[in-house]
Amino acid sequence: MDLHEGVVVRSTGSWCTVMSPGGIVTECKLKGNFRIRGIRSTNPLAVGDKVKFILQPDQEVGLIQSISDRQNFIIRKATRLSKQSHIIAANVDQAVVMVTLSKPRTSTGFIDRFLVTAEAYHIPAAILFNKCDLITGHELDRLDELFSLYSSLGYSCIRTSALTGAGKAETIALLKDKISLISGHSGVGKTALINSIEPGLMRKVGEISDYHNKGKHTTTFAEMLPLSFGGFVIDTPGIKEFGLVHFDRQEVAERFPEMRNLMHQCQFNDCTHLHEPGCAVKKALAEGRIHPDRYNNYISIVNDEYFEESEWD
Repeated sequence: MDLHEGVVVRSTGSWCTVMSPGGIVTECKLKGNFRIRGIRSTNPLAVGDKVKFILQPDQEVGLIQSISDRQNFIIRKATRLSKQSHIIAANVDQAVVMVTLSKPRTSTGFIDRFLVTAEAYHIPAAILFNKCDLITGHELDRLDELFSLYSSLGYSCIRTSALTGAGKAETIALLKDKISLISGHSGVGKTALINSIEPGLMRKVGEISDYHNKGKHTTTFAEMLPLSFGGFVIDTPGIKEFGLVHFDRQEVAERFPEMRNLMHQCQFNDCTHLHEPGCAVKKALAEGRIHPDRYNNYISIVNDEYFEESEWD
């Protein structure tokens, strides 16, 4: 049988939707038990994976034969206490975290864990500060503070509002011609914002990808959506926590750009930036060159009781 190639645009367990280069969509299922070497994942197949498949005799359903090596991926713990992980998406050009200051509130701890994961896999990251139309009073000062902080660290930051259209042009420019993962807590407005820049997109994609209801689960799933102005956006289910996976504690500081730039100035090569004398990072913190939120989030990550060290088997 002829092998066909495509990209997974939706995955709901053993079933997935694969889009071929010509835009043809095929519902596929996995052949046997796939396990990506070195990753104990709840999902062997992720949105963004490049696969090869054959068509079954009925020519309507495909059987996936192989999964190509991943250029990169974004991964998190399946649950806080779990030893397994969940791959959110693979082969992305950039990772975008959508945050809100309230309704719901996104902590800087969540933002930094997302950014640290993107840094670890050398994926450019951006931050969308959504629901700006709802921000008043002291929250405006906090927004300005966070916007200035993360912009100074080299992350693209945009103020957005699906209701008023604020940041629409900037968001389109950010997403154009790229494969972009968008993630964040439930309720931050991912779907609303995507629909505001591409009206009706969510509904249209749902119509073409519901071929096999038996492939759907009651849980939510990630989905890659084509953009009319070029590129794809991967809409993801809301995430409550972002537990880091496959990190060594000593590597965490390298994923904070402002710390990475100072590490070579520390007195000790193996400095943890917690208690050692002659620490350039702690000196910069005392002088106001490192934001206390960022440093506190660094401490939280390295001291996380459920931190999972590198265990590639």
